[in-house]
Amino acid sequence: MSGVSQTLFNEARLYMPGGVNSPVRACAAVGAEPLFIERGRGSRVICADGENLVDFVLSWGPLILGHAHPAVNQAIREAVDRGSSFGAPCRAEVELAKAMVTALPGLEMVRMVNSGTEAAMSALRLARACTGKVKFIKFDGCYHGHADPFLAGAGSGVATLSIPGTPGVPEAAVADTILCPYNDLGSVKDAFSAHSGDLAAVIVEPVAGNMGLVLPEEGFLEGLRELCTKHGALLIFDEVITGFRLAYAGAQGRFGIDPDLAAFGKIIGGGLPVGAYGGKAVYMRHIAPQGQVYQAGTLSGNPLAMAAGLAALSVLRGSDYVALEQKVEDFCKELESVFTSRSIDARINRIASMFTVFFTSRPVRDFAGARTADAGRYARFFLHMRERGFFLAPSAFETAMASFAHSDEDFLGFLKAAAAFAG
Repeated sequence: MSGVSQTLFNEARLYMPGGVNSPVRACAAVGAEPLFIERGRGSRVICADGENLVDFVLSWGPLILGHAHPAVNQAIREAVDRGSSFGAPCRAEVELAKAMVTALPGLEMVRMVNSGTEAAMSALRLARACTGKVKFIKFDGCYHGHADPFLAGAGSGVATLSIPGTPGVPEAAVADTILCPYNDLGSVKDAFSAHSGDLAAVIVEPVAGNMGLVLPEEGFLEGLRELCTKHGALLIFDEVITGFRLAYAGAQGRFGIDPDLAAFGKIIGGGLPVGAYGGKAVYMRHIAPQGQVYQAGTLSGNPLAMAAGLAALSVLRGSDYVALEQKVEDFCKELESVFTSRSIDARINRIASMFTVFFTSRPVRDFAGARTADAGRYARFFLHMRERGFFLAPSAFETAMASFAHSDEDFLGFLKAAAAFAG
């Protein structure tokens, strides 16, 4: 890296830890330094040094419409003219809540927050309050934000940086976190047997996106639903990635699974900082002020984020998810053949508009499988693709994202660059 991005990064390290405001952005895991982004449009980002890159990160998922979608931008412009923050109710938050409840079959009520981390944290608190229990199950390699109880066996940046949990999290904070391997229903049954009567919830990414993309095997999500119902625990879907991306009705709609609670992220705000959690009214009515479970946020229901989210969901409601999925499926088949024809071990997991290249010879169905992938080869692949105009996540434990803005030429160019890497 040289030029403007290098100058900015050098300066950033004087004022921010590691020069970034989120760890993986530093690109240390792929032996690079970050490019500073000046602007985005459609499927592309323009860097401070002038590089024009096809973006398969998309702000880590929420920009399924691409960068700077005209309808979203117009909604933000109109909203900011009315005021950027009120700390009081506004019409748009009611309209967005109604749109979410209408779209997502498991939602009867919803509470707006400011991030996916806050949404997952609040959903767990609610589950504990409603059940009167404390312990909960999470899955090794799944990431639910950086709240203390979730940092046991977390994927995403924690895995990328090889941090075992994190300093600053007391043992007591994770003492009630029960870890199970993803896709291993037997281990979940064993956990319920071992902690009979003590489990408040099971929280899961219905499609894991923070150990790379890992799909639920047949019967896994259904089994979780049955076990939670049998043992009086709440099933929490973390749909921060899958909500409105896997399908307009989210993972719960696509798989026909009815969670008790669910968490959502920035896709419901058109990419602006926002989150939400929601679920069955019988549980959500326990949230203050209607109930006794306290949770609050000065910027919750921020009018800019609400307006952007309404605009994004309005466009997505009429978008052809099936066509986008077919485009990504065809692309992934071609990409896998590029590697296999050149005797490079590679597995590509894909669903909807998401995919991950795992440089491994074995199927990847859990975090243990993801860790068999060659991280060094991924780092070389990342650098090769960046040099040829493609922006990928700077971590082998993340998911590539496509958008409705990506063109056939974008996918074809990616295939040609990948072929050059494969040799």
